[in-house]
Amino acid sequence: MALTDVKVWSAKPSDKPIKLTDGFGMHLLVHPNGSKYWRFQYRFSGKQKMLALGAYPDVSLAEARERRDDARKLIANGTDPSEKKKANKIEESGALTFEAVARNWHSSNKTWSQGHRTLILNSLTTHVFPIIGLRNVTDLKTRDLLVPVKNSEKTGHLELASRLQQRITAIMRYAVHNALIDHNPAYDLAGAIATAKSVHRPALPLERIAEFMERIEAYKGKGLTQLAVRLCLLTFIHSSELRFARWSEIDFKNALWTIPAEREPLKNVKFSHRGSKMNSPHLVPLSKQAITILKEIETISGDHELVFTGFSYADKPISENTINKALRAMGYDTQKDVCAHGFRTMACSALIESGLWSRDAVERQMSHQERNSVRAAYIHKAEHLDERRLMLQWWADFLDANRKSIVNAV
Repeated sequence: MALTDVKVWSAKPSDKPIKLTDGFGMHLLVHPNGSKYWRFQYRFSGKQKMLALGAYPDVSLAEARERRDDARKLIANGTDPSEKKKANKIEESGALTFEAVARNWHSSNKTWSQGHRTLILNSLTTHVFPIIGLRNVTDLKTRDLLVPVKNSEKTGHLELASRLQQRITAIMRYAVHNALIDHNPAYDLAGAIATAKSVHRPALPLERIAEFMERIEAYKGKGLTQLAVRLCLLTFIHSSELRFARWSEIDFKNALWTIPAEREPLKNVKFSHRGSKMNSPHLVPLSKQAITILKEIETISGDHELVFTGFSYADKPISENTINKALRAMGYDTQKDVCAHGFRTMACSALIESGLWSRDAVERQMSHQERNSVRAAYIHKAEHLDERRLMLQWWADFLDANRKSIVNAV
């Protein structure tokens, strides 16, 4: 028989739990300590399940029946009421916002190096969370996920846009795997980003920097060559800017390398007059690691004009193929995997994705020519030198952080 308010109120505890049935799967469970709880038993997908409806007297008999009937309607419509209740609790706690899900996805990967982990979170914090971070993942459509990706594409950072697309897709896939959403709307982002039309300068993805650092350390070629590779990676300057470097350009006291617009030509050395690619002095702040390398190089070529003296003649620079030849010796295809020029792409990607540095500072350090003359004059005057010092030290520290860690793809 169905329960009544009087029966529920007067139900006495026993030395064992007592179950008082009301009907349609609902019962009142009376514990030995006198506490009373409403329960609803049902079957879903062939499994026997139990749903808590609340405690008596906070939830009356009538209220318990309403909750039972609501649960039965969900079952009739193909929804598990227990899972629905769990999802509601998660949503109420704010755990279903894109940012919350993204941070859980981020913390769930234990194979990334600390440097790469920081880089990924910074890119999301800077470029994604301000736009869709507070949105509920169950409400996000493809068009919503496309906004932060398109924003990066519009500013010309196509590689960043591509990485953001990959990370957003991975985050929404994580949401699917954890039963927060039924399908991944980010899959339809494929093909939404324009492909950059430029000369192919192969560069390793950031996920392979740990491997790269290990191969540089293990390189058995001439010592000056290894030092050239390491310094080029730290400063990401152009090949001719490195090859034709003079000791007079290096200011150890102020940790600054000033590459002039034009250099004094070397006898019988083609293009040795080349200085900065911007045709104006280019300042390269030197990280602590770069200073250490230059001090080591100084013991080899410090008595000569050139920083990187040739292996046969001290008045001739290293060959333009020296670094790429070393990369090939390390096992890389310089046409497909990475070349010396690719160091610039790697550094630019890391700096932009970190979200720590202004566009002006990155562009200036990359020695990109600013087309807008007014803006160019401002950038040249301001230089952003203090920020650039911090930026190059961050890049050097990032490389060190990956020295003994495996960095996996997102």
